[in-house]
Amino acid sequence: MIGYRPGPVAILAAILVAVFLLMPLLAVVPVSFTPARFLSMPAGELSLRHYRELFDNPAWGSGLLLSLRIGLVSSAIATTLAVMFGLGIWMLRPAFAGLLVGFVLLPMVVPPVVSAMTLYFLLTGLSKMNDLVGYDTWLGVALAHVVMIVPFAVVLILVALSQVDRRIDLAARGLGASVAQRAFKVILPNIKFGIVTAALLSFVLSWEEIGVTLFVTSVNAITLPRLMWMGLRDNIDPAIAAISVLLILLTVALLLVRLVVRRLIARRA
Repeated sequence: MIGYRPGPVAILAAILVAVFLLMPLLAVVPVSFTPARFLSMPAGELSLRHYRELFDNPAWGSGLLLSLRIGLVSSAIATTLAVMFGLGIWMLRPAFAGLLVGFVLLPMVVPPVVSAMTLYFLLTGLSKMNDLVGYDTWLGVALAHVVMIVPFAVVLILVALSQVDRRIDLAARGLGASVAQRAFKVILPNIKFGIVTAALLSFVLSWEEIGVTLFVTSVNAITLPRLMWMGLRDNIDPAIAAISVLLILLTVALLLVRLVVRRLIARRA
């Protein structure tokens, strides 16, 4: 079979599309070096004052650590729930599986404002019963994020399970394997890449969540996206451009690491 190789026209079109999509991101880079106190392009003079502000102002560091903590916790919980739900649907195959899946995917189709208001009333109610999980607490924000990102994790897990051959599960059951053995030794190893993908996507969605976060936080749980939103709303702080550049560099570094790891794995295989 002859492999398809794109021609020069297709390559040029792909490059133009990539440049068009990346231009808004690249425009943030010079803005981050402006010496002015407002968002503007530098006029001949460059300054690192806004990068220094990220390290001098403790609010940026605390917001970054809080977003990281919430992202890791919500990603772990959402991925665990998605795997449990997916395994139940795949192994039991109930007659109302479609109804269950549709119910779990409701946060994807419900307007975010409606979900945010519902979570607001839920967390304010929980605040009356405890001080740990409730309104304007980091665990409360993590709980709200879990509700919003579980549907995406469920979709990825169900897609991964759809590619698993049921005959290996039937063979394991015929050999006397218990439900736990079938799940942990047969099924989960075959969808490990789907689980990792679901965890990464859940973390990214939690990391950038702002709509629901605005409804369920006030002054205590200030995540990084909320801090950036406050800077844009109040005084248009150019430090937002600086933190955006750092996040872009971090994303590019992670993509390069992923590419290198995939090549190393392919060479060993």
